[in-house]
Amino acid sequence: MKILEHSESHIVKLYDGSSWQIFPGDIDQTLTWLPTSELRLFEINDEIASHALVNADDGTRVRIRPLGEAWPEARTKKILKQG
Repeated sequence: MKILEHSESHIVKLYDGSSWQIFPGDIDQTLTWLPTSELRLFEINDEIASHALVNADDGTRVRIRPLGEAWPEARTKKILKQG
């Protein structure tokens, strides 16, 4: 799946019409994404995210939630503190 829009660092819109918010601790992984990057969407069982996007070009993975869904505040802070 290709990127339709990624104008904000924490939000990505895909060509299938879906919009996702990227976990704050994973945003640095998206710096190499290009409009031609092939992304694969996976449902995951993670304490913080419901899905992941994997860049098929370089194997990088980011945790995501549907746009508008709130990140669990306490867990998010804990993960971000851990680095």
